[in-house]
Amino acid sequence: MKIEVLRIGQRLVRDDRVTTHVALVARAFGASKIYMNEVNPEIKETLDKISKTWGGAFEVEFITNWKKIIQEKKREKIKIVHLTMYGQNINEADYTIEKENHILVVVGAEKVPREIYDLADYNVAVGNQPHSEISALAVLLDRVQKGSQFFTKYQNAQREIVPTKQGKNVIVKKTRD
Repeated sequence: MKIEVLRIGQRLVRDDRVTTHVALVARAFGASKIYMNEVNPEIKETLDKISKTWGGAFEVEFITNWKKIIQEKKREKIKIVHLTMYGQNINEADYTIEKENHILVVVGAEKVPREIYDLADYNVAVGNQPHSEISALAVLLDRVQKGSQFFTKYQNAQREIVPTKQGKNVIVKKTRD
């Protein structure tokens, strides 16, 4: 399954860290790309450095019009999954979503425009209580991939963690620039 993420909005300054973490989760949990608007350009620099060190081809694209991205994806028959605490319970939606070939996951920062609910193919709730968009994205991506994303090996990684019960074991494949 190909996965992309669309981050809509950002509460200035306050959300730099949250938006960075949304992107980190998207990357670590198998997404190939994130679209972001209204963000600090340093976030892209951070993510590019992480991909260079830890591998992968994760893309960060700044956008000005989220609606245009959604409309393009819908024309390409890509399913839109909107994470919202008001949506269908993930336990009822994950089985259907995991069968899709390509999804765009919409993650809001502040109150998202009402229009998103109508544009989405799936409005999905990871619980119906206020919670973090970071955790909701992680839960959704894990559910629809059934944990397979954690077996991904990045061939171009400069560093690779060797899982251990105690301590740290990191293989450094080449020095950083």
